[in-house]
Amino acid sequence: MSRDKRLTVAFYRSASGVEPVRDWLKAFPFEDRQTLGRDLRLIEMGWQIGMPLCRSFGGGLWEVRCSLAGNRIARIFFCVVQGNMVLLHGYVKKTQKTPRPEVDLARRRQKEVDR
Repeated sequence: MSRDKRLTVAFYRSASGVEPVRDWLKAFPFEDRQTLGRDLRLIEMGWQIGMPLCRSFGGGLWEVRCSLAGNRIARIFFCVVQGNMVLLHGYVKKTQKTPRPEVDLARRRQKEVDR
């Protein structure tokens, strides 16, 4: 694998300048941030990577699948725009199925980014 990044992480920014995924990531303990960062770097360097780390939701929406300490599971939705992996939304899973409101929020933000 090349040492050059194939994608660069960027954060979705709302019209008011808020970066919700950056704020969400900062709220995690150090160990969890390390895990999330490692998984994001794997995708940056190995794009287009697939399961089990990354899954397509169709329409250009992707999900990073992270396993955290304490049997917790985090998900980060992203899209790829001009060589950037734009992090749209993150959440900690509480159920087996991906909640529809989480996907809907990511898709709304994706539409803003894709303009």
